[in-house]
Amino acid sequence: MALGLLGPIHDLLGAVGDLLAWLYTVLEDSVRHARGPLGLVIIAIYSFLIAFVLPLPSEVVLAPAGQMQLGLPYDLTLAVIVFVSGFGKAVGSVFAFHIGQEAKEYGPLIRRIKQSRFDVVEWSERKTVQLARQYGYVGLALALSVPFFPDTISIYAFTILEENYLKFAAATFAGSVGRLLVTIGVLGGAFVLF
Repeated sequence: MALGLLGPIHDLLGAVGDLLAWLYTVLEDSVRHARGPLGLVIIAIYSFLIAFVLPLPSEVVLAPAGQMQLGLPYDLTLAVIVFVSGFGKAVGSVFAFHIGQEAKEYGPLIRRIKQSRFDVVEWSERKTVQLARQYGYVGLALALSVPFFPDTISIYAFTILEENYLKFAAATFAGSVGRLLVTIGVLGGAFVLF
């Protein structure tokens, strides 16, 4: 009987995986093709979501800079995009921070996360906790400044250690802006290729 249930469960999990892959593609494509003030709203929502739930690259928000149609010079458009993305991620991180604070109250959840078999998650959590203990909120900002690394892991790992919402949001904003500035500095105009 148990074997008879595995087929439908496997099919359901496959369908959920396909739906998530489609959703990720739609979100990234929406950001890549964002235009005007509505495009900034899309970037803010995307940045909010990647802070607490979506393991997607935040650097993709730089892609529409050349065709954003805000009526501003390119450098100012890029600055607005970086600010909006940083703000969206800071707000999303506060949401994640709240969830982390609530999770502290539920010990079995924390134990299960720490027993995870995913080496990247465990490594990231260890490194983030080390940075947090050694450098505090500056450590979080540094962890979030690493391009192409999922923010969600660092944010949740840090929420377990800290309790100050405002400092957490400020560190997340600084790290998010720093990450995009590092990406711009390293890749220059090549980020449009995302």
